[in-house]
Amino acid sequence: MYFWGVKNHAFMILFYNQDVTYKVCNRRAIKHWLNDVIISEKHHPGDINIIFCSSDFLRNMNVRFLQHDYCTDVITFPYDDERQRVSGDVFIDIYTVNDNALYYAVPFENELLRVMVHGVLHLLDYNDGSVEESVIMRSKEDHYLSLFTEVYSERKL
Repeated sequence: MYFWGVKNHAFMILFYNQDVTYKVCNRRAIKHWLNDVIISEKHHPGDINIIFCSSDFLRNMNVRFLQHDYCTDVITFPYDDERQRVSGDVFIDIYTVNDNALYYAVPFENELLRVMVHGVLHLLDYNDGSVEESVIMRSKEDHYLSLFTEVYSERKL
């Protein structure tokens, strides 16, 4: 098998649970969508783990690894990939995602997709630390969410 010129290694997006039980619906469509996001940003997909966890778990990671003592919906850890692939771990707090969905009056699934693509955008070196960066990040999120709605949500993959 060849993928992006590398023999015998298909790069993957995998879903895991840390201290919660959550099952993603439409996994195949989401995987195709996130791979296409990476490709459309002119990068090569690598191995990405999306790990669903609790607020306490993610807050502890935020304190331990980033020295931020607050809750967040997503933390991304890129891998140092010598092959120049977009690879890393995306930790998602499903409880904060749910709270944000209620706050913004959007379906949970939509907010979860936003957070997933947000994490992948971080792997692509987009940041949201300043107002200017946040505007770019939100614009990218909106663009790719509309792509998911138009292309992937109706498709049975």
